[in-house]
Amino acid sequence: MQPVNLRSFKQKVRHHQSAFKKYLRKVEKKAPRSLNQLVVTLNNAVWKEIDCLTCANCCKTMTPTFTNADMKRIAAHLNMTVDEMKNRWLHFDKKDKDWVNDKQPCQFLNLKDNKCSIYAVRPQSCAGFPHLTKKPVVQYLHVHQQNVQYCPATYSMVEKMMAAIPL
Repeated sequence: MQPVNLRSFKQKVRHHQSAFKKYLRKVEKKAPRSLNQLVVTLNNAVWKEIDCLTCANCCKTMTPTFTNADMKRIAAHLNMTVDEMKNRWLHFDKKDKDWVNDKQPCQFLNLKDNKCSIYAVRPQSCAGFPHLTKKPVVQYLHVHQQNVQYCPATYSMVEKMMAAIPL
């Protein structure tokens, strides 16, 4: 397994992002019956190549959404109130109606080793990221369209999907 080279990844994204998004839109409209099964197989191949701890680009450039349950769990872990947590790190996104981080990188990311300081109690959106095998897969292709620019695992999944299902 090679470490993720973020500079190289970002160059690949700039070059291929529009083609990947176009491809995913086509799959969304006309998904093959075997898509869910294929994605499980591709997912296994992806994770043999990608080590998130050599990347953490999601934590550096994106924000999770914090549910009420997430905030209660994390605040308790940090021995603070939910309001203290909100005031210190979060804001309410009126457009999406979600609690999100004030800034990136995530305040819980240790930049020295790319580990999450609250990993055991992290938000559910972090625990599920990058949502590669959520089913039915076709309902998450719009998420992959967004994540392909941030996540080398998503990029690799779409690349492998394009090879397996040429359109």
